[in-house]
Amino acid sequence: MKILVINGPNLNMLGRREPGIYGAESYEDLLAFIRKTAEEEGLEVECFQSNHEGDLVDRIQAAWGVFDGIVINPGAYTHTSIALLDAVKAVNIPTVEVHISDVSKREDFRQVSYIRQACVKTYMGMGFEGYRQAMLFLKNRQGPGA
Repeated sequence: MKILVINGPNLNMLGRREPGIYGAESYEDLLAFIRKTAEEEGLEVECFQSNHEGDLVDRIQAAWGVFDGIVINPGAYTHTSIALLDAVKAVNIPTVEVHISDVSKREDFRQVSYIRQACVKTYMGMGFEGYRQAMLFLKNRQGPGA
């Protein structure tokens, strides 16, 4: 099974950006965690990060016919981007939304998630573990022999 992990704006700043909310581990630590999980679970994984909405849309569109699942942390675009929602709908690849923090307990504007409408599952407030859970969910959704 091939999974594309997409991270949106400012996730490249993990470890420096509000460590009280996002933790002290770096983006490189997150990538190592994702790759280790993929190796342990027999999954192929590719990671992509951009601060630019159009680049994220392009990467989602390019996943069509290539990946079996998408794990996405859209960052702030969660609350603003209909373009990401439309891209996920267009490719029709099972997609799981992930947030390191529990956005349900944060600012009012973070209570809206446009992309959630196109996702099969959401994990939030679990730190890096949310990525692992999302990958396992997609693997188990695929069924035995994935």
